[in-house]
Amino acid sequence: MILKNLEEIKEIEKANQIIARLYRDILPPYIKAGISTKELDKIVDDYIRSQGAIPGCIGVQGMYNEFPAATCISVNEEVVHGIPGDRILQEGDIVSVDTVTILNGYYGDSAYTYAVGEIDEESKKLLEVTKKSREIGIEQAIVGNRLGDIGHAIQKYVEKEGFSVVRDYAGHGVGLAMHEDPMVPNYGRAGRGLKIENGMVIAIEPMINVGTYKVVLHPDGWTVSTKDGKRSAHFEHSIAIVDGKPIILSERSEERRVGK
Repeated sequence: MILKNLEEIKEIEKANQIIARLYRDILPPYIKAGISTKELDKIVDDYIRSQGAIPGCIGVQGMYNEFPAATCISVNEEVVHGIPGDRILQEGDIVSVDTVTILNGYYGDSAYTYAVGEIDEESKKLLEVTKKSREIGIEQAIVGNRLGDIGHAIQKYVEKEGFSVVRDYAGHGVGLAMHEDPMVPNYGRAGRGLKIENGMVIAIEPMINVGTYKVVLHPDGWTVSTKDGKRSAHFEHSIAIVDGKPIILSERSEERRVGK
């Protein structure tokens, strides 16, 4: 685990704010039926570079090969790490965009799942529950708690709502690298795990499925889908623990900027 000082956290926030602007201001008009995931990836790539940053996903070494795109784009039954390509978004789809930026050597990391046009009620609930579970997890990220309190709170809420929590992938430390210790599972037992400390910067990212929590890895070595083919949603924020409480670094909100 790498604890960061306030100056480092400010720099990590700058990298995350690029993604916050991307998700709020840039991408929404393009999330519509008829666009390909490859086209979305180019929009992400162009915007990140226009802000003086580098897309952090390109060239990351996986199990078999390097990731070939600027961002991970996962549609419907795809959970995470979808490779952008020729897949065309359809009315009623849901699409997760998971983006990493590198700005002056500091990393931002955040994910958002969008609805493509009008979606069915089950998918609406899935998005609402997944997004709320992220906020519930963040609320537990206070000095005096442990990482298990985050996962326990997420799991308890999600399962009460009738969905399942992916076990094979988790949140993580972030800031000086894309993935740092500690791992931050989205399930677990309260009171267990590493103590939360000031200076921790972690990504909290529940991946929530309609059906089973079990997943499968595609032959491309990256794309992960639900084992039963039912839908999955993914929301992620990078947060820092400052003065005992979480500050959301990847949320576009001037009032919550570090040092203000």
